[in-house]
Amino acid sequence: MNNLKMIALAMHDYAEAHGGRLPPAVLRDATGKPLHSWRVLLLPYLEHKSLYDKFRLDESWDSPHNIALLSSMPHEYSTPAALPVEARAEPFSTFYQVFTGKGTAFDGSEGLRLPQDFPDGTSNTILVAEAGQAVPWTKPDDLPYEADRPLPPLGGVFTGESRFSLFGSNRVKGYHAVMADGSARFITSPTGEATLRDAITRNDGRPLGGDW
Repeated sequence: MNNLKMIALAMHDYAEAHGGRLPPAVLRDATGKPLHSWRVLLLPYLEHKSLYDKFRLDESWDSPHNIALLSSMPHEYSTPAALPVEARAEPFSTFYQVFTGKGTAFDGSEGLRLPQDFPDGTSNTILVAEAGQAVPWTKPDDLPYEADRPLPPLGGVFTGESRFSLFGSNRVKGYHAVMADGSARFITSPTGEATLRDAITRNDGRPLGGDW
């Protein structure tokens, strides 16, 4: 949860330095080709400016030069050392991802404005969540959302089982998410799909349900 709060704070700092706009989910070249994730753009605001300066932003995340920086993943994008047993991830991959698609906090190719583009309220809109599957942290790969499609997989970290038998199998299953106002919460199964969709969507005009 602390990692997500730090990421949200960095998002707000980025917006303050860029005319009130969040970073785009994907940095693209002039032809629209995806190059880097928002996680790279956020590095200076997580106090990793020296790492940011090493990237060649005009090259793709997996170019020979940039792929060598994958192993320098900041601790803010990593998961706790005592991961649950099912939380399998390749080295230098992260579960922290954003929702992309119409109505989400990362709708479109240009970063949205805080708070103007969040008519449902920043406290009611998810900014970053723990995905069901980890991705290389520099890769422009996140959680595509469509209102008429199944939700993308979430909760790859806290799956209900623990790595250590001492903790048994009663760990609560769920996932952390941080809202656009910087508040974080742990979401469990009592939160229904309809409420979750309302939390993903920043402009549907619906209040979050009582199961939130």
